[in-house]
Amino acid sequence: MKKMNNSNANLENPFGLSAPRFEQYLEFPARRSPIVCKNGVVATSQPLAAQAGLSILQKGGNAADAAVATAAALNVVEPMSTGVGGDCFCLFFNAKKKKVYGINGSGRCPAELTIEKIREDGIIKNKLPASSPHAVTVPGTVAGWIDTIEKFGTMPINTILKPAISLARNGFPVSPLIALAWSMGQVKLWRTEHGKELLKNGKSPMPGEIFRNRSLANVLTEISEKGEVGFYQGWVADRIIEILKDKGAMMTHEDLKGHTSKIVKPIRTNYRGIDVYEIPPNGQGITALIALNILEEFNIAELDIYSADYYHILIEALRLAFSDAKYWIADPEFQYIPIQQLISKEYSKDRAKLVNLNKATLDHQHGVFEDHSDTVYLSVVDGFGNACSFINSNYAAFGTGIVPKSTGFVLQNRGACFILDPDHPNALEPNKRPYHTIIPGMATKDGELYASFGVMGGIMQPQGHVQVLSKMIDHGYEPQTALNAPRFCIHGGNPNGAVHLEEGISEDIIHELKKRGHHIIHTIKLQRHIFGNGQIIRRNEKNGVLWAGSEPRCDGCAYGF
Repeated sequence: MKKMNNSNANLENPFGLSAPRFEQYLEFPARRSPIVCKNGVVATSQPLAAQAGLSILQKGGNAADAAVATAAALNVVEPMSTGVGGDCFCLFFNAKKKKVYGINGSGRCPAELTIEKIREDGIIKNKLPASSPHAVTVPGTVAGWIDTIEKFGTMPINTILKPAISLARNGFPVSPLIALAWSMGQVKLWRTEHGKELLKNGKSPMPGEIFRNRSLANVLTEISEKGEVGFYQGWVADRIIEILKDKGAMMTHEDLKGHTSKIVKPIRTNYRGIDVYEIPPNGQGITALIALNILEEFNIAELDIYSADYYHILIEALRLAFSDAKYWIADPEFQYIPIQQLISKEYSKDRAKLVNLNKATLDHQHGVFEDHSDTVYLSVVDGFGNACSFINSNYAAFGTGIVPKSTGFVLQNRGACFILDPDHPNALEPNKRPYHTIIPGMATKDGELYASFGVMGGIMQPQGHVQVLSKMIDHGYEPQTALNAPRFCIHGGNPNGAVHLEEGISEDIIHELKKRGHHIIHTIKLQRHIFGNGQIIRRNEKNGVLWAGSEPRCDGCAYGF
């Protein structure tokens, strides 16, 4: 037998394989139990990040404190998906006040950027290229973190960021599916002058390799010592503006310094006795509420959850919801949006009449957005019953790929969600926020916390919200089982688009859906990421016991105590 070169084998794969067999990580046949605990729980897409949040809970912090600690740690261990160069949204349930609050931590278009300027630069398409420096909107994450702590938290930011700083400075072993995502995004980093800061010896790290990001540790330390000023002013801001100016972008120090989060009143609907909350536009959470209202017109609970009828009705409800949401979602400070009409029960009754139980309806005529997103979602519930549903995103994997020098983070490309048509509600304008895909979810029952939940993944997010909520509310699934169930995804959120079906959905269902006129794509394992990545925490209002489920399609888990 030929002797293996162990040094090379270990570099390629920690198990000595000749090549990284990522396919093995895309299977999840093993049973995963929900986490059941009493004093607090964190659920997210990477175990080390969940541990960071749990450590804050164990030190006496509440759900908001732990959520920010987890989000910061995810910036370190899952940098393609999230970071200080992106945006965040937050829903917080205050157990004492029995009330849900919201923070919109999305950034605005630079004050000097216009559609005319973009046309002058030779961009003639209706959307910005995802890698364009003009696609960088002001990063809202850091302000969102600080506001979450100031409004709802109990600990200082320097305590909350300690776990993330330690991971970045001392290094961490890269988990398998994050390594796969890293490898898929490394080409984008190769194309930028400082992208090597997020590579190891010029390559993406392999599963089990230790990765250190001392530059990011320095940025997080600056934030921990100075708060928002440590990011939106000073040397970090200088590095951001320096790289963007070099690339011809219009962002200025004034854009960064003037950024603020927006405290918002969540929008909600009641689905079969459960109040479901979402962040209002410019987020796409309204899509889920519209679809749930339409679903309420059908007796979903009587349907077999693995039947063509069940999938058909859910698909049709979401097609109708997307046909409205795709047109109306924009920045409400620039565009009137009839939110209450769109989520009213009267409106949903009329829309439900458009569902043909025997045939797919494919003639909805509204705009379509790009279908790509890299995001992290996390959910935290503390022992007092407070909950924080938190989502943080770069948009596409590694955003624009632009890395400010010696910072160790990428700048997002959320501006690619704007439409370059001045007559469109979501048209690019100075100081405007774009259509946003990231949506945290929260649900209450009779004023008590029912669930803190989210399913990240671009246009999959409202589709994931509807599917997991229906399984819990209509069919009594606990969180982990609801997440395990195979999903569908309407491609691009296009009301007329093809439907991806995950492995586990039977050939009989596929055949019947095709007969009804759906264009079906049976998606292979390597495309499993399109079905999203969810975390759910339920609370028993009688005894305070927490039930948590974590997405089997990612590396994450739920930790509780």
